[in-house]
Amino acid sequence: MTTPHSKVSQAKEGRTGHDSLAGHLTAPLMDFDLPKEIAHLHEEEAWLRTGRNSKTLVKQPDFRIVLIALQKGRHIEEHSADARISIHTLCGHVKLQLSDQTVDLPDGHLLVLDRALDHDLEALEESAILLTISWPHAAEID
Repeated sequence: MTTPHSKVSQAKEGRTGHDSLAGHLTAPLMDFDLPKEIAHLHEEEAWLRTGRNSKTLVKQPDFRIVLIALQKGRHIEEHSADARISIHTLCGHVKLQLSDQTVDLPDGHLLVLDRALDHDLEALEESAILLTISWPHAAEID
């Protein structure tokens, strides 16, 4: 029997190049083993070279999920997003710096930020975070 999840896997395995990646990022049903995804990020050259690596897991016009791995002391420099975001610390410990406050995000914590808030992020220890980005009405704008 074929399940929707196995259709995603079959579609990914049956194609090569950009089409495979795009189909996987927008499938109607997606299932991720986050510890395995984190382990894979740690094996890639970017992690070894820069101490930082990421993978977009979901990419829709109005919604994204990005897995980010950071070695201790690595930063994501100050920026803002024209969208609401959430940051979920899957493992490790990070801190988020806003213009007027610092937010401590140890393992298991979830933070939600409104649009256009300048912030940066620092890994206080080796960490992995799940970044979710939501653009309301983005599909109508495109």
